[in-house]
Amino acid sequence: MTAPNELRLLPWSSPDGKSCYLSTDDRGGYMSRLADNIEAVQLGSAAELLEQASETLDDQDATLEDMQRLAKELTEDLRNVLRVATSRGHLLAVSEQREPAY
Repeated sequence: MTAPNELRLLPWSSPDGKSCYLSTDDRGGYMSRLADNIEAVQLGSAAELLEQASETLDDQDATLEDMQRLAKELTEDLRNVLRVATSRGHLLAVSEQREPAY
């Protein structure tokens, strides 16, 4: 949940590559749920690609094209995972600021 006037970094970017943000207090709203679902898909995709990367790197017959494709896919998934981590880290920091200290 975002605090009033806090923006949530969304797990996608605009067509020109700029970050997209959501302004809402409603974690159960359509856009918040959509963002949560896309983040889950992105993390799952990264986990699957990590398995594939290990197999490709162990494959003695892997070609330069295979390695280039793997590097491109890893870069894309790492960018997505970093965006999710940044967004969730920000949400955690906002949540901790709102909780009373004991």
